[in-house]
Amino acid sequence: MGSQAIEAHRRGAEVYHGAALCAEKSVELLAETHMPLGLLPLGEMEEVGYNRASGFVWLRQKKPTTHIFKQIGRHVSYAAEVTAFVEDRRMKRMTGVKTKELLIWVTLSDMFLDKDDQSKITFKTPAGLGRTFPVEAFAKDDVPKAKPAASAAAAAAAAAANGKVASN
Repeated sequence: MGSQAIEAHRRGAEVYHGAALCAEKSVELLAETHMPLGLLPLGEMEEVGYNRASGFVWLRQKKPTTHIFKQIGRHVSYAAEVTAFVEDRRMKRMTGVKTKELLIWVTLSDMFLDKDDQSKITFKTPAGLGRTFPVEAFAKDDVPKAKPAASAAAAAAAAAANGKVASN
C-alpha cells in the first residue's frame, strides 16, 4: 500500500535522494512539525518526499531496520518504506512502523505530542490502543552532550591544530 500512496502523492511533492541529504531532510521535517528529532532513526535512506499540500510524507531506505530506544527499552521496526500524514505535533495514518510489546510486534498508526503536556508523546495502534512516553526518550542520539568548558577547550585545540589562534 505504501508504494501506491507514494505515487498518488508524488505530484507536487518535494523529493530528495541520497543518504546524507535524506537524513538531513528527515530531521528538518521532524523539527518543522515539532516532533522529537530522534523519532525516525532510519539508516541508508534513499528517498524522502514531502507533499506539503496533502501533508503526506514518505521515507524509503535500502532495507528494513530495527532500533532500540534505550531510555524506554522499546524495540521499533521500520519497514523499507515508511509513510505518514503530518501536521503540527502529529503523525497519523502511518505505515511501516511497528513496536515490540512483550513478544509480539504491534503496528503503530498515530503518534502525537500531548496538547496539555508537550513533554509526553503518545503512540496509537490502528485499534486505538495507546502508550505514552517522555519526549526526551526520542531525542537525537548523535547530538554531542559535551560540557561548555570542554567544548571551548576542544574548539581551541582544533583551531591550534589548524594553525589558527582562538580568541575569547
